[in-house]
Amino acid sequence: MNKSQLYRHLNVQVDLAVEAHQMLRGESGEEIPGVIMDEQKLDHAKVTIITVETDEGVEAIGKPKGQYITIDAPEIRNNDYSVHEAITQILADRLIDLMDLSEDASILIIGLGNWNATPDALGPQVIDKTMVTRHLYQLSPEELKGKMRKVSAISPGVLGTTGIETAEIIRGIVDHVKPDLVIAIDALAAGSPERIGTSIQLADTGIHPGSGVGNPRAGINEETIGCKVIAIGLPTVLNAAIIAHDAVEGIFKEFVTSPSLYKLYKGIKPEVYSKIIDDVLSPFQGNLMVTPKEIDSLIQISAKIIAGALTISLHPGIDREDYERYLQ
Repeated sequence: MNKSQLYRHLNVQVDLAVEAHQMLRGESGEEIPGVIMDEQKLDHAKVTIITVETDEGVEAIGKPKGQYITIDAPEIRNNDYSVHEAITQILADRLIDLMDLSEDASILIIGLGNWNATPDALGPQVIDKTMVTRHLYQLSPEELKGKMRKVSAISPGVLGTTGIETAEIIRGIVDHVKPDLVIAIDALAAGSPERIGTSIQLADTGIHPGSGVGNPRAGINEETIGCKVIAIGLPTVLNAAIIAHDAVEGIFKEFVTSPSLYKLYKGIKPEVYSKIIDDVLSPFQGNLMVTPKEIDSLIQISAKIIAGALTISLHPGIDREDYERYLQ
């Protein structure tokens, strides 16, 4: 049984476009119509660009039309400052290309998530480290004009703590601040354990908070808030159903030398497979999410990398070798 069937039966969402693309292409053995993939290998990272161009591509991959850039950097987990700096620079370069901002552009950065729950605190932690300048812009000396942009930032919390839909809060702020661009940062759900804390996704299509953990909220995109939205996401959790599936599949693959056993595995109907996994996870109705015990450290490191990349990409006058002094 293939993963896409199981995911549909268990209602598991795939947040990363690169994972959705790999899963579909791996199962069909063919390119996905209307979807283009490009890869680039760099020191300390691999960059994959998925471009969804047509309605057929949208239907196949389950993502809106647009560009999805994934930076896979397993060395984020390592406590190596020079490597983290290199990854920050790679992310900054991709942001500059994706944003395409004018000198006097105004940017609103939104840190989505719950600051009281570590796996969901990426957005708030990035905001804590972000350099905001909107309140200082008019007071800055003339020689700084063109070297920094008007940046404001907020972490609006979640519906459970505010009683207000996050999209409603953002719409109100956008109506008042009138930014040229909104950058939304959020924690994502991974489709494989190795991507937790190591894959950063950029998308020019906006974001749907909570979709990966089965708690979707109103979308934050150009259609809903009237402003271009770029999303930055990092996987911090994994659905336990995926682990269960991979474990069982791994066991059966060990039986590949026994045709009768392997044939039995291939003959299991998707409904039976999903029911077995659902029964095991029944106390949580299939919504059991798993995160590593070192998630505190991963969030802190990732938040610093993202905040550093935002500082470099949004303020042309900041020296790339000295950007850390501007982080909060």
